[in-house]
Amino acid sequence: MSVVTMPVKRNWRNTIREFFYGMIGFEFEQQAREQRGELESAFMLLTLGDMLGVPVMPPLYALRILPYAVPMISTWKRRVMRERDLSDKEEFHLHGV
Repeated sequence: MSVVTMPVKRNWRNTIREFFYGMIGFEFEQQAREQRGELESAFMLLTLGDMLGVPVMPPLYALRILPYAVPMISTWKRRVMRERDLSDKEEFHLHGV
């Protein structure tokens, strides 16, 4: 027997809160995520760059960090090695507009 769920009735305060978050905070959150991704990529490149053929750091330090970095290796490799356009790094945000 399947259970039919009723749509959640939204409170007007929640609606207004989400509207202002989208108007004010969403862009800040997106930019923070992008910066975190860039910093994470730089950190992974410095510590585990020898996987890609970039000998930057002695492998001893990379081996110490390896247990913490193992969950991120596959996504990092995919992000670093993917094909990119010239417009990929451009920011299309409306800063100050």
